[in-house]
Amino acid sequence: MPDRFDARLRRRVRTPRQKLVASVVTAAVVLGLGGYGFARLTQPENRSCAPGVARPAGSEECIGVNGTGHDFGAGDLRAVAETIRDENAGLKAGEYVTVAVLLPLTSTDSGMRAKVLHEVQGAYAYQRRANQESNGQRPTIRLVLANTGQGNAHWRTTVDQLVAMADGPDRLRAVSGIATSSTEMREAVTALTRARVAVVGTTITADDIANGPGRKPYPGLARVSPTNSDEAKALAHFGRVDAAKALLVQDTRSGDHYVDTLKAAFAASLAKAPLEPQEFTSAADSTQEGTTANTFRNITHLICDTRTETVFFAGRHTQLRQFINALGDRGCVDRAFTVLTGDEGSYLGADKKLDRNALRSRLTVRYASLAHPDAWKPAPGRTLPRTGGSAQAYADFAEDIAKAAPKNEPVALADGQAIIAYDAMATAVHAIRQATPEGSAYPSKEDVGTQWPQVKGSLRVQGASGWICLDNYGNPYNKAVPIVELAQDGTQRFVQMAWPEGNPPTDTCLPPKKG
Repeated sequence: MPDRFDARLRRRVRTPRQKLVASVVTAAVVLGLGGYGFARLTQPENRSCAPGVARPAGSEECIGVNGTGHDFGAGDLRAVAETIRDENAGLKAGEYVTVAVLLPLTSTDSGMRAKVLHEVQGAYAYQRRANQESNGQRPTIRLVLANTGQGNAHWRTTVDQLVAMADGPDRLRAVSGIATSSTEMREAVTALTRARVAVVGTTITADDIANGPGRKPYPGLARVSPTNSDEAKALAHFGRVDAAKALLVQDTRSGDHYVDTLKAAFAASLAKAPLEPQEFTSAADSTQEGTTANTFRNITHLICDTRTETVFFAGRHTQLRQFINALGDRGCVDRAFTVLTGDEGSYLGADKKLDRNALRSRLTVRYASLAHPDAWKPAPGRTLPRTGGSAQAYADFAEDIAKAAPKNEPVALADGQAIIAYDAMATAVHAIRQATPEGSAYPSKEDVGTQWPQVKGSLRVQGASGWICLDNYGNPYNKAVPIVELAQDGTQRFVQMAWPEGNPPTDTCLPPKKG
């Protein structure tokens, strides 16, 4: 017992030297941990996602510009982003310029996500053609993806980055995409064009995000899609609607340029309609369901009280789907109705919340599409227009999109988004190369946007969606408008080509004098 006690005592009693060593070690540990904690508190958090991309304060979205394969956290973009990375990696320094595709890449709305994917796929397909199958023309094209975030909320951050790239070694010479007619995108176009960066809109159709006689708020802006007014004119020429049996259903929410200008265009077409429009008010974020489904249930009762046969719908696709679902459950199911709307109808094919049974209740849904894979394909019993587009131009696109598809996975084409994005890239590349002086490797940023008035006649772009003949303000003249019907199984069926001017353009495709 004494021996064990002495042993324990010897282990617990420390010499002065041992105490000193223990104090030093303890202090070092405490100071080390404290220094680590202090550094964690004082050093900014690393919010980088990839080169050129970071998470803004208060947001978990990856915002910015990248061409090295980053998918912005959107897994469906991974394959095409990596393919773009590989194409960019093969370009020689000093021989390329950059084109950006500006889109809300991290949108959580299912319809917008499908649209974004198809647009990026279409843009890459033309990048590949420009670099690999254009007889060695220069400059070559580097493609980058630019994310504006959910609802385009972070457009300013990304646009500022793009403007800086135009003056730096990236040699940004055009921005494509601009896929929604929203206030945020109008501001983005304003900022880019004021900085003399050329912009080619893909699916912006609002009449007020455009230049025109006596006004050029967006110097350097071109568009490859018809305006809402042109869509409405094309629908009117196609439908020959009896205004006495037509009704307009419209969103009262203002500030949405697609809806506002579509309302105005439809109202002009229905000037002789006997009844006032039926109105609803969508949520501030029109991709949200809100309470409009209840409103549509009531509107369908009122429609049954009228002589209406054709309903013109001015609203976004979420509300369009709700309206169709309500019409499918209407009381007067014995009566036939046709719904006519703008290009937002292209989202319906992929909308899983659409009640397909509604389309079997004597209800026809047709919309003015921006492009369709069957519009320029030869088919039994159908004669293709002699002008305004060509089967060969579409066949070239079909070959390109097949070659560009990652892992040979087919690209969905029925919504027209890949086709129109391909044509926008074709238009951007056309202007870039036309603006490149003899003996120079690339054009100045200011010269690209000045090319639009010459994109007409024999210098038109042979688009897969139809001829792209621009007027002096960068707007397409008498652009082909495919009328598409949503079939009972949800597929998007091409019905007929329509034209804003009533007939296809002449061989020269030269816009008449305006104003």
